[in-house]
Amino acid sequence: MSEPDRISSKNLTMQDIAKAAGVSPMTVSNCFRYPDRVRPKTRETVMNVAAQLGYVPNMSAGLLAAGSSQVIGAVLPSIRNSAFYRYVAGLRQAATERGHELITMIAETPEEELSAVQTLLGLRVAGIALVAGPHVADLRQLLALSGTPVVESWGGEDAIGCGVAYDVGAASRELTQHLIKQGRRRIGFVQVLGGGEQRYTMRFPGFQKVMFDAGLADNLVLTVRAADGFGSGARILNEFLSLEPRLDAILCPTDVVAAGALFECQRRGLDIPGDIAIAGWGDYDIGRQLSPTLTTITPFSFDIGAGAVKMLLEGGAERPNSLLTPYALEVREST
Repeated sequence: MSEPDRISSKNLTMQDIAKAAGVSPMTVSNCFRYPDRVRPKTRETVMNVAAQLGYVPNMSAGLLAAGSSQVIGAVLPSIRNSAFYRYVAGLRQAATERGHELITMIAETPEEELSAVQTLLGLRVAGIALVAGPHVADLRQLLALSGTPVVESWGGEDAIGCGVAYDVGAASRELTQHLIKQGRRRIGFVQVLGGGEQRYTMRFPGFQKVMFDAGLADNLVLTVRAADGFGSGARILNEFLSLEPRLDAILCPTDVVAAGALFECQRRGLDIPGDIAIAGWGDYDIGRQLSPTLTTITPFSFDIGAGAVKMLLEGGAERPNSLLTPYALEVREST
C-alpha cells in the first residue's frame, strides 16, 4: 500500500493525489477547477486516483483568497415543469464547459427565494441565475449591493441584472393567429395567477391584440390560481363549456393542462380538433405522445439556460443587458 493510501481521506491534499497519480499538484488542481485544460487521459487518471483514495478538494481556501468561487447558483420555482429540466440542463452544460459547477435550489415562494439567494451569496458563488416571477421587495437591492453577477430568465424588460428570454408576446400572437386561420372564432384563454404569474401574464396582451384585430371577442378568459396537473385541464374545460357551450378552441398555459383538457374532451365524446382545438405551451414530451398530438409553443429552454451562464461568466463593459432566444410554434394534430 502506498503512503497516500494510509492517510485518512480527511487529511488528503492535492500533493498526495499528485504523488499517487504521478502528476504535478497544479495538474490535480486543474482537473477539478479547469478540466478542459487537462488532457482527457491524464484527467481520467487523476480522477480515478482521487476516487480510490476518497479525496474531495477543499474549495474554501481558494474561495477565501479569491472572494468568489467556480460555482454558479440557480434558484428554481419548481421542478414539476419539464421546461425547467431542459433549462437546468442548459445551465449545467454551459457551466461545465467553462470550468464551473452548478448548485440548484428550489424556492416555491418569494420568501424562500430570498433565503436561497442569501445562502448562495454566503457561498460566494460566481453568479446567480433567477427565474422571473414575483420577488420580495428587498431582493433587487440585496443583489445589487452584493456585486454578484445576476441573470433573470423567462422575464421581461425589468429583469434583475441581465435578462435572458424569448419573445413571449410574439409567440402568443402567432399561436392565436394560427387558431384563427383554422377557422376558430370562440377561443378560450387561461390566465394564471399565483406562483410564476409573470411568465403567464405576458401572454395575454398578444392574445388580446390578435383577437381584437380580427374582430373577435377577447373576453372568453378563465382566471385560475394555479394550473398544475391533468385534473386542472379537465376542470378548465368544464368551466369554459359552462361559460360558452359553442367554445371551439382553448389556449392552455402548459402542455400538461392541455393534456388534461384533451382527456376530458375524449371522455365527453368531443372530437379534437373537429369540435374543439386545444393548444398547449412548453413542448413537454407528453404532447408528442398524445393522440392527437398536441400543438404547442417550444421555448428552447436549454438555450435559455446556456444563455444565462454566458451572460453571467462572459461579462464586461461590452456585455448586453439582455439576450433574446428563439421559440417555435409546433403545429400538430390537436389544432
